[in-house]
Amino acid sequence: MKQRALWSVVLAAAVLVAGCGSASKSSSGGGDGKLVVWDWKSGDGDVAGYVEKAKADFAAKHPGVEVEFVAQPFDQYYTLLGAAIQAGKGPDVILFNGGGQLRDRADALLPLDEHVAADRSRLAGWDAFTKDGKTYAAPVTLQGHPLYFNKALYNKAGLDPNAPAKTWTEFVEDCRVITEKTGARCFAQGNKEGIGIQFFLSAMGSAVLTPQEYDSWIAGKRNWSSPDVKRVFELWKEAGDSGLNNDGANSTAMFNDAFAVFQSAKAAHVIGLVSDVGHWKDFGEFIDPADLGVMPAPVVNPAATPSLPYDGGIGYGVAKWTKDPKRAADLVRSLTSADALKAFHTGAGAIASDPGIDVSSAGPAATAIVSAIKTGKPALHVALPVKTVDLMGRLSQQLLSGSTTVDDVVAQLAASDTTG
Repeated sequence: MKQRALWSVVLAAAVLVAGCGSASKSSSGGGDGKLVVWDWKSGDGDVAGYVEKAKADFAAKHPGVEVEFVAQPFDQYYTLLGAAIQAGKGPDVILFNGGGQLRDRADALLPLDEHVAADRSRLAGWDAFTKDGKTYAAPVTLQGHPLYFNKALYNKAGLDPNAPAKTWTEFVEDCRVITEKTGARCFAQGNKEGIGIQFFLSAMGSAVLTPQEYDSWIAGKRNWSSPDVKRVFELWKEAGDSGLNNDGANSTAMFNDAFAVFQSAKAAHVIGLVSDVGHWKDFGEFIDPADLGVMPAPVVNPAATPSLPYDGGIGYGVAKWTKDPKRAADLVRSLTSADALKAFHTGAGAIASDPGIDVSSAGPAATAIVSAIKTGKPALHVALPVKTVDLMGRLSQQLLSGSTTVDDVVAQLAASDTTG
């Protein structure tokens, strides 16, 4: 089945390359009077209002210009996009995840700095879409990794849900009490694809690294031999060894099996997201929104200052082969216009890149997240090269299984991180 799936992707990419070289209107960029957008979102019903608002904003500036959205399957998206980049032809406007997925393809995009200068102060999350001091996409959503907790389980265990633990030692003790009184584990953890370590590193990192170490990491000056960096991976192993995680974390998918463990009250905490899935809106369908809490990472290092890790989540960029860069950039601005972003928040339950959007009606968890953004910092794993993130996933599985050591893990990651 895996071989068949692989050939399906290869075949789709081959068809795409052929389409880019022909007059295909469904795949290639638009000519005069048309712009083509690629994403994996526009086919979802919950973003229909967002697409409508963005199109209306653009039509007011460019009447008569057609905008075509082509929703690609996410599991094939970057393979298909890679074929378009290789062919040098494709959509005019392209959706990206922030971080490595965009930075690895920045050569295929046009810098947008001169076009989006007026939006700089209005939107947050720009850093995830920059490379070498240039901006290659405008953020639509914010993505981050809050530590959610179930207040009902705290109450059942006789703990005060309005005063969650402030230190790691206190946190572990609270988890012991919760498990003893309710049977729920401390963490809902899914690391089947090696994703769990990404969430853990970013959520716990600010509680372990000093502010200087944290800022240096984000700036690309990472010291993998630092005791504090090593401590993050020690915590990851300790959480598994001491039974804080649900059973079988290495065989549990983060999306959406680990989240289901939390939603079913089989774990008291989960490191989730702020947008898309595994977030406040999803959890609020299973847990009373009044019982859904968001807490700062418990302090491990007294010299650390815990903060919400967040970046630009998804954002639109302009392909370098577009025939009208200014018009394509105007479409990007419409896709990040105030009315469009409000519709995205309302429909998809995302935390939009515009912090000025009122989220009070979304519940206390969303309100707490937006409030924490004011002092938040970029996520640690998003700053890493994609190859290092992939390696970290494999090594994290070995740490949980006991087949490697923390010293070996940080040494391999240091060798992989070309900027570290």
